[in-house]
Amino acid sequence: MEKIRVGFALTGSFCTLEKAITAMEETAARYPNILPILSETTAGTDTRFGRAAEWKARVADICGPGYIGSLREAEPIGPRQLLDVLVIAPCTGNTLAKLAAGIADTAVTMAAKAHLRNGRPVVVAVSTNDGLAGAGRNIAELMCRKHYYFVPYRQDDPAGKPTSLVADMTLVADTVTAALEGKQLQPVLLGPV
Repeated sequence: MEKIRVGFALTGSFCTLEKAITAMEETAARYPNILPILSETTAGTDTRFGRAAEWKARVADICGPGYIGSLREAEPIGPRQLLDVLVIAPCTGNTLAKLAAGIADTAVTMAAKAHLRNGRPVVVAVSTNDGLAGAGRNIAELMCRKHYYFVPYRQDDPAGKPTSLVADMTLVADTVTAALEGKQLQPVLLGPV
């Protein structure tokens, strides 16, 4: 059997990166052929949640050296059919909006555009403070589109952040498996933690 090739893209939901990196490790245990893709923001921004160099080192520990980090590097994903499935975890509200509008101006959105031309699955792990506000329409738009599959998600703090949604990163690998079979992992909407 041919090895499944997984693209694993990280975007700038910095508070969720630790869980996303753990999800990358868990996915690599099941699908060891992972091509990392880092948004320009993730690859170049130090925050209170961690330094960019540390995130890149962790990704290298899991996937080996190097990553896709520019439009130029991401564009060949489609023509060369480099991936069987693309994971975007975490997927910010900004990235959701760009995907819904067909904008490909970052390494991650270009990777998605290039990958989708081959009719292959994109797994989205939402992490946005406005998932039940401005980003809600973009989530709904992508849920209606062919080839998009969502990691099940929930409100992460209904009292403190009532519009915030976050995917259960422990379900990324399971969602990848389901998406490769053309199925949406259920239930998509999770109850309280």
